[in-house]
Amino acid sequence: MAAQRTAGGGPAGLADYARQSEAPEGYLDFARYGPPPRAVLAATADALGRSARADHDTVNDLMRADLRARESAARLAGTDAEHTVLLPNASTGLFQAAFGIPSGTVLVPVADFPANHYPWRRAAAAGLTVPRWLPGDAHGWITPETVRAALTDDVVAVSLSAVDFRTGYRADLAALREVIGPDRLLVVDAMQAFGVADLPWQAADVVVTGGQKWLRASWSTGFAALSDRALERLEPTLTGWTGVDDVALFDDREHSPAAGAGRLSITNLSPVAAAAFAAALDLVEKVGVPAIEAQVSGLVDRLIDAVREHGGEILSATDPGRRAGIVSFRLPEVEAATVAKALHAHGVTPTVRPDSVRLSPHASTPSAAVDLVRAALASLR
Repeated sequence: MAAQRTAGGGPAGLADYARQSEAPEGYLDFARYGPPPRAVLAATADALGRSARADHDTVNDLMRADLRARESAARLAGTDAEHTVLLPNASTGLFQAAFGIPSGTVLVPVADFPANHYPWRRAAAAGLTVPRWLPGDAHGWITPETVRAALTDDVVAVSLSAVDFRTGYRADLAALREVIGPDRLLVVDAMQAFGVADLPWQAADVVVTGGQKWLRASWSTGFAALSDRALERLEPTLTGWTGVDDVALFDDREHSPAAGAGRLSITNLSPVAAAAFAAALDLVEKVGVPAIEAQVSGLVDRLIDAVREHGGEILSATDPGRRAGIVSFRLPEVEAATVAKALHAHGVTPTVRPDSVRLSPHASTPSAAVDLVRAALASLR
């Protein structure tokens, strides 16, 4: 695989990135949805406008956004376009992986996001792989030690989220690769990590993500990156008509699956969505994931301090080396809905769970957002 490209955006690049945002200053819900920046809005409007004035060149021209987006996603994932395919969401990639592994046991975290559960349940019902539900450590986190303890000879793959959606705990992908060895596949749902956490994606065999959260490309965008090992072992069970050789040759015969990651394609995707995705990825490349990560980490530090100042219990990982952009917390003896009401009243948008509240800033989030959180929590005293 190619080396991962690292951009050097620096303060100027971060300032440019922040100026692209139209989200309110108190928007702290990027782990749920990332409001698209201006460049993505412009790319979407341009592609859709051109489609409304279509002539004999329009469709072919719009379809070129697919390659631009794939090349950008591949650079960020440390691979190349032949090992990368655009998908409408992360779930499609996880289903492709689940139905591509023909047999064996797959370790899946019992507390992972449901998108990483149902593909394996459905594959098991179809007589393919069987999920074995993996418990976490004392914090509920999946560590190399918990995986090592669960490994048996029948395990053919491990599938987990790079960053836990509840707590922001980031998996140690490099260590997990060492633990499972070269004969098992490592499938990674990068939804809560890609574009905001600088992780060694090359350690995984299948990396899937959607673009509507931290990448801020809105819905119906995403991709998968496959290693050579994955291409060798995954069966093309769900390959569609666009995932084969000679895709434009309609000769009434079954064609061979494409040699690269394109074999995961089921049908043509929206070129409008591809244009939006390309624009969003380009913004991330320009500023660089390390710069984005550092900016977010500083905001997370300040949010953790603000919550603790007001008696909050932090549920997230606090070690900077093991966390991403999520701060989950609860206030003792105060219902999460009550906390959320106070945050809303002060212009803060969090994720609200039955028993906790989740704050997730981005590199475009102004420091004033922390002050809004502090004021909201103070109002509950």
